[in-house]
Amino acid sequence: MDKKDIPFLTATELSNLIASKELSPVEAAEAYLDRIDDLDFQFNSYLTVTREEALRAARQADIRGPMHGVPIAVKDQMWTKGIRTTGGSRILADFVPDEDATVIAKLKDAGAVLLGKTNLSEFAITPFSHRFSLPRNPWDLDLSAGGSSSGSGAATAAFLCATSLGEDTGGSIRRPAAWCGLVGMRPTWGLVSRYGLMKGIWSMDTVGPISRSVADAAITLGAIAGHDHKDPYSWNKPVPDYLGALDGDISGVRIGVVSELLHDEVVEPETRDVVQRAIAVLGELGALVEEVSIPLTAHANTVSSILLAAEPAQNQREWVLDRLEDYGHDNRIGLLVGSLMPGVAYLKAQKLRSMLRQQVHETLENYDVLVSPTAGRPAVARQDDPVITSKEMAGRMPYMRTNTFNLSSTPAVSVPCGFNSGSLPIGLQVAGRPGGDATVLKVAHAYEQATSWHTMRPPHA
Repeated sequence: MDKKDIPFLTATELSNLIASKELSPVEAAEAYLDRIDDLDFQFNSYLTVTREEALRAARQADIRGPMHGVPIAVKDQMWTKGIRTTGGSRILADFVPDEDATVIAKLKDAGAVLLGKTNLSEFAITPFSHRFSLPRNPWDLDLSAGGSSSGSGAATAAFLCATSLGEDTGGSIRRPAAWCGLVGMRPTWGLVSRYGLMKGIWSMDTVGPISRSVADAAITLGAIAGHDHKDPYSWNKPVPDYLGALDGDISGVRIGVVSELLHDEVVEPETRDVVQRAIAVLGELGALVEEVSIPLTAHANTVSSILLAAEPAQNQREWVLDRLEDYGHDNRIGLLVGSLMPGVAYLKAQKLRSMLRQQVHETLENYDVLVSPTAGRPAVARQDDPVITSKEMAGRMPYMRTNTFNLSSTPAVSVPCGFNSGSLPIGLQVAGRPGGDATVLKVAHAYEQATSWHTMRPPHA
């Protein structure tokens, strides 16, 4: 195989070729590293490329499972021993951890090869403040790659890694996935350790895969999931065979279409039409589909915004007091608001969250999964830390449909489901019960394999 063709394989295809010794981990790593050198100036997807470390790991790789020798990129929010970890902030521009985050250690144990650390918005608590460079979307270089896992989205869509890790507090895996035409999985809260992850909201932060197929997401999730004694909130349960669950059969699966997330004025008509056609495909595959109402989803974005202001302001209190000017504009505003927010507002948001979570979980007693658009519109224009000048600008992403499932601690995946008239990708969101990650992936995979959207290549990749 020509080395230049290697990056266009899926992670699962690459894994199989390495396992059969038709391709070596060194050849795979070199192919991706050369492509990064040649093309990443267009996308700004990496903050740090670990060429020497990657080649050393590839030479030493032993066959250990489906991630053996697979080149992966990880969001620069996760500690990497001996490798700069900035959190996307100039405050930590020179921070080098002395140990790996648990997910990094698990990837290494699985035989994956770390290509580097991907770009992100500052501390992953804003979609707008990129402090080093502004990532570009491979579908249109003038558009956003999504946030906060923008670099992981851009790198995966541009074939600059085989698969990647992002982190999702309010949609930061699923938004880049939807806007870059990828599969992005926010696992059940607690399924994946957060030890060594720079935190935003402790009860919502979740590490998960951004990949080019559901199967790739399944093997990536399988490598990082599982109990960790360093994270007392991680689940102490066996990790299912996520790849094995992808049998394509969703006959009789009960699917609820969340009407508030679909029939909202912030969902553009083209996006609604594309998603409704995707939902029809699920019905054609044998699923039992009907609309369902979850009234409090209408308040999910507001609740999430309050928590995402208050908790990071407390987490970073010393920096807010001593180094406020070192933050990007968007984060300065958000952290100041969070610092001044009355406790009663935070308490009310937590009460609403509890009520919303109860509504979601009660609905999932009658349905296996819930579906909606991932976002109410395709990618927006790239904005380099725009100045907030009005109340309207402060709530700049009302179109996101992701927060409900972060607040309810449930798994959710975004899978490509079509394009708008401007040839921009649109995502279908599939969510399930806590611990029902395999079912969520199963439904997403069945849809994916019944359509061709996941095979489309961005024009700039």
